Amino acid sequence: MASAFDTTLTNLGINRSTTSNAAAAVKSSSSLGTSDFLKLLTAQLQNQDPFSPTDNSQMVAQLAQITSTSGITDINTTLKSIQTKLGGTSTADALAYVGKTILTEGSTAYGRATGGIAGAVELDGDATDVSVSIQDANGQVLNTLQLGAQKQGTISYEWDGKTAAGADAGTGPFTVRVQAAKSGATVTSRGLVWAPVAAVSVPATGDPTLTVPGLGTVAVSAVRQVG
Repeated sequence: MASAFDTTLTNLGINRSTTSNAAAAVKSSSSLGTSDFLKLLTAQLQNQDPFSPTDNSQMVAQLAQITSTSGITDINTTLKSIQTKLGGTSTADALAYVGKTILTEGSTAYGRATGGIAGAVELDGDATDVSVSIQDANGQVLNTLQLGAQKQGTISYEWDGKTAAGADAGTGPFTVRVQAAKSGATVTSRGLVWAPVAAVSVPATGDPTLTVPGLGTVAVSAVRQVG
């Protein structure tokens, strides 16, 4: 049943349902934007009690809140743009990798000019037994490096380029296999190899990638170290 106040509003041509409809529309949105504030303020003005109109100080406070919200939105947009720029890799940054040697995940390694190879093992947990097996192009094991017990993290190693029998193994390419265990249980690990960057690909969209002999395409984010 409509109250006397509702009847008075109806006679004045004011529909109280307008306010509730506007609020419901705003509630259905996942966020409250500047346009939503304006809708609510407009509905409030249209449906205010003619015998007790909205206080001017309240209107000023609401308008100030709209301005503040809009300013915060602009700041957030600017900060996101800056974050994207800082987190991305520019073409100039990627081109700087050409001619350099990078440490990245892989199983193919080429011998150094001084002989042998250097690499690393990345452990996801502590291990009691870590080993690195080096094979030739035919899959024959040339030598195995026993690194023993190691803590979680990255462990560097060097191979002098000699087979288990002491012969010169050549310049490769070599296949590197790593194994890690703790009390007989496998510990997740990754082999990291040093490899030269031959070229850089800069697509129209997306981040630049590096072309590495023996490893193929490598994302810049996959580079652990630059030599």
